[in-house]
Amino acid sequence: MNHTPFFTKLLALPDGATDVRYMDKRYLLRKETLLEGKLLKIYAEELGGNDVVSGNYYPTIKHGMLKPCEMSDQKVIDFVLHAVVI
Repeated sequence: MNHTPFFTKLLALPDGATDVRYMDKRYLLRKETLLEGKLLKIYAEELGGNDVVSGNYYPTIKHGMLKPCEMSDQKVIDFVLHAVVI
C-alpha cells in the first residue's frame, strides 16, 4: 500500500456525500470505499456549474493505480489534494 499525499488525502475524505470547496467553487463529492479498501471511487459535481471530477483508485495495485473517468490523472489528483470539506 502506498502513502503518497494523494492517497492520504483521499482516505481522509469521508465516505458518502460531502460538500467541498475547490478553486473557489462548491462541489458535491461522493466517495465510496469498496472491496475492503481495495477500491476507492470518487465522483464530484460542481454545484451551479458543469464541471465533473471522477475516478477510481486502486491502492493495492502497482503501489496505487488511478483510473480517471474521461479526464486527466492530474485533474483528479489536483482535486483530491486541494478540495476542502465545508
